[in-house]
Amino acid sequence: MELLIPSVFSELKKITEDGTSPDETIDIDDVKTPEILPILPLRGVVVYPQTAVPLTIGQSRSIKLVDDILAGNKLVGLVASRNPEMEEPGAEDLYEVGTVANVHRLLRAPDGTIRLLVQGIERFRLGEVLENEPYLKAKIILAPEIEENNLKVDALARNARDQFSQIAEMIPSFPDELMSSISSLLDPLETAYTIANFQRMELHDAQELLAIDSTEAKLHKLVSLLSRENQVLQLGQKIQNEARGEIEKVQRDYFLREQLKAIQKELGERDEQAIEVEEFHQKIEAAKMSPEAEKQAYYELDRLSRLPTAAAEYGVIRTYLDWLVTLPWSKATDDNLEIAHARKILNNDHYGLDDVKERILEFLAIRGLRIKREGSFTKSKDLIRREREGVILCFVGPPGVGKTSLGRSIAHSMGREFIRISLGGVRDEAEIRGHRRTYIGALPGRILQALRRAETKNPVFMLDEIDKLVANFQGNPASALLEVLDPEQNSEFRDHYLEVAFDLSQVMFITTANSLGTIPRPLLDRMEVIHLSGYTEREKVAIAKGYLIPRQIRENSLFRKEVSFTVASLNKIINQYTREAGVRNLERMIGSICRKVGGLIAEGIDYSPKITPEAVEEYLDHPIYRDAEDLKKRISIPGVAAGLAWTAYGGNVLFIEATSMSGSKGFQITGSLGNVMQESARAALSYVRSRAEELGIKPDFYDNTDIHLHVPAGAQRKDGPSAGVTMITALVSLVTRRKVRKGVGMTGEITLRGRVLPIGGLKEKILAAHRFGLRTIIYPKGNETDLDDIPDEVRKVIKFIPVETVDEVLDAALEKRAVAKKTKKIAGIK
Repeated sequence: MELLIPSVFSELKKITEDGTSPDETIDIDDVKTPEILPILPLRGVVVYPQTAVPLTIGQSRSIKLVDDILAGNKLVGLVASRNPEMEEPGAEDLYEVGTVANVHRLLRAPDGTIRLLVQGIERFRLGEVLENEPYLKAKIILAPEIEENNLKVDALARNARDQFSQIAEMIPSFPDELMSSISSLLDPLETAYTIANFQRMELHDAQELLAIDSTEAKLHKLVSLLSRENQVLQLGQKIQNEARGEIEKVQRDYFLREQLKAIQKELGERDEQAIEVEEFHQKIEAAKMSPEAEKQAYYELDRLSRLPTAAAEYGVIRTYLDWLVTLPWSKATDDNLEIAHARKILNNDHYGLDDVKERILEFLAIRGLRIKREGSFTKSKDLIRREREGVILCFVGPPGVGKTSLGRSIAHSMGREFIRISLGGVRDEAEIRGHRRTYIGALPGRILQALRRAETKNPVFMLDEIDKLVANFQGNPASALLEVLDPEQNSEFRDHYLEVAFDLSQVMFITTANSLGTIPRPLLDRMEVIHLSGYTEREKVAIAKGYLIPRQIRENSLFRKEVSFTVASLNKIINQYTREAGVRNLERMIGSICRKVGGLIAEGIDYSPKITPEAVEEYLDHPIYRDAEDLKKRISIPGVAAGLAWTAYGGNVLFIEATSMSGSKGFQITGSLGNVMQESARAALSYVRSRAEELGIKPDFYDNTDIHLHVPAGAQRKDGPSAGVTMITALVSLVTRRKVRKGVGMTGEITLRGRVLPIGGLKEKILAAHRFGLRTIIYPKGNETDLDDIPDEVRKVIKFIPVETVDEVLDAALEKRAVAKKTKKIAGIK
């Protein structure tokens, strides 16, 4: 609710000075109101008796009405419309109570509108509508107010005048003469209508005030409205004063700071901002950035120097400059390129892994040659090639084979800093490329954050678990790594936060993964893949004696003489308590024994420091795996064959079982198999049925027989084509009742025509077969070259049989004689 005083007063003055009077001034008391009046609907305004109000009329029907009444008695009924937005309201859209008014003055505007000054005379209620065209005419019922004369009415009138006076004092544009005229009013009803006329209020409140019959009730309603408006204005004035106080404080602080600067300048001193700007200037010069980065740094520094320290952007620019000057633009560590030194460190830190060590030594050798022959290069194509100094290696292998620790040893052998970040579960592209500075709390990506911590531009940078990146709606982090791990692009890596190029070409990136299957092909193409297979039993014993046992003795605060492991005890732990390609669980078991020994020492209990196989079982409880016994039992009946599988956690032996029964349900496959493995099973059955006569199977065998093929460990998802030869062997063993030879494992993909195709992961599969005690391996002839990677100790104890056809597989895997039928059930076969 606001005052109408400025607008109403100015309109009254304008119409009074410039308008033309329709007639001589009429004494309102002598006017006799007719029973029928033309009705003029009002939009958003209520006219009260005993008040003068300016009106603007623009509709043609309303102009016609005004012209007609000017030719008559100049009286009109003014009624407010319930919906101010309605262009031509009907009688049903008007309030019931209105005001009889006399047109006092008129002003015709050049745009065709008419401005009127009307004088309210008395209230009326709408009666019967007589005409709608060209304008409303209706019967009216006069409704004079009930005027009480008592002390309460006088008090309410005085309170209304006081409230209005307080409101006027808070409005600078309020005319003094109007306040004087209102203060001189004595009639309570006239007081109520005059104040209401100059006080803006909601339409429903204004209409309610007009409709109230009692003068006392009118004044009571008006006082409550004025009281609320008074409180609102006081609160607004308080808020305005507080805001003005804050502005004045900021201006005062600004002037004081400027005076302080002037005083410090006269005294030869500098303020903190100037000192900080100077420090950044020195750091930019010392950082030896690229020309692009240096230009951007000076640009931001200039902005910083012109901003007040209280500005929100000041902190943003300061943080950005801090990142720019602390990045290692020109800091690099000197490489130790002595091949003998590097070989010694690699051999001391890791057992085996000859291929990986040779690749690192080759890198060091080539880099040494490049430095020695730098003067021989000319500015030609040779120089362009020389600028590519980075190398990206990808170590792929099962957990626990030493991928991460190998990266640390590489950094140690080269004399470089080593930094590592884990990418497992990273799903936001901004983790790699950084956030844009438009975000609150934006930071560079993890690549530049790690380089800042390393304080060198040529560290050994390990990106762990690159195969476990996650793509979602926030972006694909693997795509963001394409620029990082591309030697052709990473010399100008642009982080979203810095927005300037940073050279990553001298960083030696090493990534690790358990499997290549989940790495996008474009990203994999940028890396040199080096496979780390699992360890043999002998290698695990050597690693345990040379690395794991000494480390666990140190970590558990023991002395060497207090615990020692025999080779037999280590073999027992490896074969019966751990089943893994790496040595992580082996170290846990050794650590568990060391902790138990430490507990005995702490309690003062006598014990034998020599850990024997019997002591192992005492400390670690019963063995978890009994592979040799399990293998012997499971393949002792027809229909069971041992296959070799490869997973992201290394090789494994996979038993495939087949059984038959009377029925007509056909062929069933169970064991949580993927689509590829299910297709291999169906292809194996089709091959066996197509060769039924040659295999000595009765033609009617499949007519009333159901065959069920099952791969145990059904809770584990299994897929891949290399189980094809094992499935055929199990099916043929079932239907011919010829058992699989003892200690035979096999792997290979099959075709419907009986060909055996090459497979992957042969080394891991053979190492798993060696751990299980298999001593004959049937493998595809196309994988013969892979045997070169098999350790000599494994090749000495395992017989390898290369095959090209399924017939060769069956001849090598199955015994010659069939098992005689027995009356009792054996594995589901009667």
